[in-house]
Amino acid sequence: MTALDWNVLDIDYEQEADRIAQRLRDITARELHRRGLVVAISGGIDSSVSAALAVRALGPERVFTLILPERDSSDDSAARATILAQHLGVRTETVDIAPALAAIGCYRARDAAVRTALPEYGDGWKMKIVIDGGTQGRINRFRLIAEAPDGTRHERDLGLGEYLTIVAATNFKQRIRKTLEYFHADRLNYAVVGTPNRVEYDQGFFVKNGDGSADVKPIAHLYKSQVYGMARHLGLPERVCDAQPTTDTYSLSQGQDEFYYGLPHRQMDLALWALNHDVPAAQLAGALQISELHAQAVYDDIHNKRRTTRYLHRAPVLVAEVGELAHA
Repeated sequence: MTALDWNVLDIDYEQEADRIAQRLRDITARELHRRGLVVAISGGIDSSVSAALAVRALGPERVFTLILPERDSSDDSAARATILAQHLGVRTETVDIAPALAAIGCYRARDAAVRTALPEYGDGWKMKIVIDGGTQGRINRFRLIAEAPDGTRHERDLGLGEYLTIVAATNFKQRIRKTLEYFHADRLNYAVVGTPNRVEYDQGFFVKNGDGSADVKPIAHLYKSQVYGMARHLGLPERVCDAQPTTDTYSLSQGQDEFYYGLPHRQMDLALWALNHDVPAAQLAGALQISELHAQAVYDDIHNKRRTTRYLHRAPVLVAEVGELAHA
């Protein structure tokens, strides 16, 4: 290869949709011995495509969807999810998880950590966390951005303790959602669908025992731009196809790139593909129109995230093997 071309991400969407659907049928019935699939839909592109592929595999009558907003969720997210459920013709249930989160201290713990960095933070304020440094070849650092009720913005560096507390409290959201997904899966004798795309799965952009927990992950091999292409191929509603990647986790709008990746999703797709196929950093630099040093820093950041998030992929570690189950 003499030049890196965006066409490397092109796939045959009809063939791939059929392949995924067939695997979902086989996995659900023969490997998991379940009757159907549960999908939590956020209105985002990944959960929407996962739900659509589940319907393609099993039909709408054997797919159950959940819409699980909380106080920091965008109203538009739930609206898109509702449009999707109606389009697919699936059963759906909406549960506001904010009361449960408040009861276990999610918002209280988060806000206390924010006030450590920004004492004036209080009612009516909004906030998010952004990441900086990794893709510029520096050590990643985390910054708090908060907006006062009058619209003024404040930025503060976060200490490690405050950052970890805010993330730990926020992770309650994904874990409560997963609890509800498994309640309905147990009730219906269904399996739970996980919705990470390839970059999220590779880079550990998920919560362990939260959105990282699932029985089957149908799009973990698809790059984000391929997920968008699949959505259009499957004829999903325009409002879903046009949804921009956000975490939908903090009260201030937050893109995935500013919180975690450091590159817009399409560029991140190409960078990961290039690294996976041993493309030199100089060729990635040319394709993305960035410096070679920047491209190498992106590669290094991918490696660093793989290393630091390996724990998220691990199954529980046994002190001693239970050999009888290995052959069951």
